[in-house]
Parts: sequence; structure tokens; C-alpha cells
Amino acid sequence: MDVNEDFGRTVDARAAARRRVEKRRSLQGGFVAYVVVNTFLVGVWAFTGGGYFWPAWIIGGWGVGMLLGLWDYWRGPVTDDDVEQELQRMLGNESLEDPWMTGTREAPVRPHD
Repeated sequence: MDVNEDFGRTVDARAAARRRVEKRRSLQGGFVAYVVVNTFLVGVWAFTGGGYFWPAWIIGGWGVGMLLGLWDYWRGPVTDDDVEQELQRMLGNESLEDPWMTGTREAPVRPHD
């Protein structure tokens, strides 16, 4: 491996790490906002006499969004292995050393759905 290739990997890894840290901080900020705002809404509900627990609609809807954001963070970035597995699936488990990958064979025309 030459120095330029090693430097490129380091830069790519650093950029990926930075994106992951930014995503984590965004999730943390979102969670703090979720807790503070929903605590306030439950306080308003309690202060106005209780009754029908309407804050549940906000807590539930926003909670689903928070869970989707958390899932996106946990599944991580797309890796070369992910791409290779998808290629294998698309090519029907054919070898990656076949004519499709060398450019000597045209890609199939797929009908539009």
C-alpha cells in the first residue's frame, strides 16, 4: 500500500467518524428536546385539570420519529461489504469476476413496473 492510498483511507475513515459523531450529537439534542417539551406538555395537562391525556399523541408521534432516528444511527453507514452483498443478490449469486463486472457484457433491460 502506498502513502497516498493510506492517506485516502485515513481521510475517508475520519470523514465517516465525523458524520457518525454529528449524527449521535443530533440524536442526543433531539432526545433532550423530546424530554423537556413533553415534560412541559404533561405539566400543562396536569395544571389544566387532567382529564383526557392528550399529550400522549405528541409523545407517541414524536417518539416514533426518535426511534427511527435511533435505528438509522445504529444500522451505521453503508460499507463495501454491504455493496458487495447487494451486487451478489442482484446478479443472482454469480461470481463478481464475470463479464458483467468487466464491461464486456451489456446490462439487461428490465421492464418498467
